[in-house]
Amino acid sequence: MDNAGGVALAIVLVVLIVFVIIVLVRSVRIIPQARAGVVERLGKYQRTLNPGLTILIPFVDRLLPLLDLREQVVSFPPQPVITEDNLVVSIDTVVYFQVTDPRAATYEIANYIQAVEQLTTTTLRNVVGGLNLEEALTSRDQINGQLRGVLDEATGRWGIRVSRVELKAIDPPHSIQDSMEKQMRAERDRRAAILTAEGTKQSAILTAEGQRQASILAAEGDAKAAILRADGEAQAIQKVFDAIHKGNPDQKLLAYQYLQTLPKLAEGSSNKLWIIPSEVGEALKGIGNALGGTNPDPRSGGGLFDEEPAQQP
Repeated sequence: MDNAGGVALAIVLVVLIVFVIIVLVRSVRIIPQARAGVVERLGKYQRTLNPGLTILIPFVDRLLPLLDLREQVVSFPPQPVITEDNLVVSIDTVVYFQVTDPRAATYEIANYIQAVEQLTTTTLRNVVGGLNLEEALTSRDQINGQLRGVLDEATGRWGIRVSRVELKAIDPPHSIQDSMEKQMRAERDRRAAILTAEGTKQSAILTAEGQRQASILAAEGDAKAAILRADGEAQAIQKVFDAIHKGNPDQKLLAYQYLQTLPKLAEGSSNKLWIIPSEVGEALKGIGNALGGTNPDPRSGGGLFDEEPAQQP
């Protein structure tokens, strides 16, 4: 009997120790940082546990799965959306959200991630459905802003704050992609042709401007050269004129210089006919007077080379 009583006592002690351990385990809970726990007492919401050590009443309080309070990023699979011009595009979205009220996230919605996904899909179809393909491809910021506004307003009562909504990709049909690529190639070719034409035009303008400036400079150079030559000739003539007057030449010297100039009139192989000016006669008379010392009578028609008349016996 004593042995049986000792065994029973030992069993009771073990059970009691196990029970105490279980009670301690279920009573003491540690909530990590950036986590939150919802406590139900007898099936009813009792409080929200913040990070740190907390004590629960065993078998009375129940701690629900912890909620992550950090900002979460959820990428949803591509969704087909029909644009205003009846084209089906595939849009891939990413939503950034954060749980701000653990109680509302637990009791106001069954699965807030699935709810955010479905709300994003329906809102995206409403927003993109009012845009054509060109606007949908070029208005990502506008679409992101509208999605964020609608989602943030709808998820506020769920204890969730949507911070950002991004469109990862907008993929139109392959036939539309081919048409867009052809259009872009044609646009690039057109721009290249315009730039080439502009370059040719500018080159022609610059060339013409350069030629005009060169012609102007050449004309100015010729004019200055002609002026300088004329000035030089004028100065030379003036010096010759001054030298002649300073030398006080007589009629003999002038007639001799005049005769020296006459042969130059016949120079050149193309001169077939040349005219002797009337002053030649006067020059010859001057030379005759200088050499013969007589002044022939002009009425007799005598000159430098007339024969002297024979004397009568």
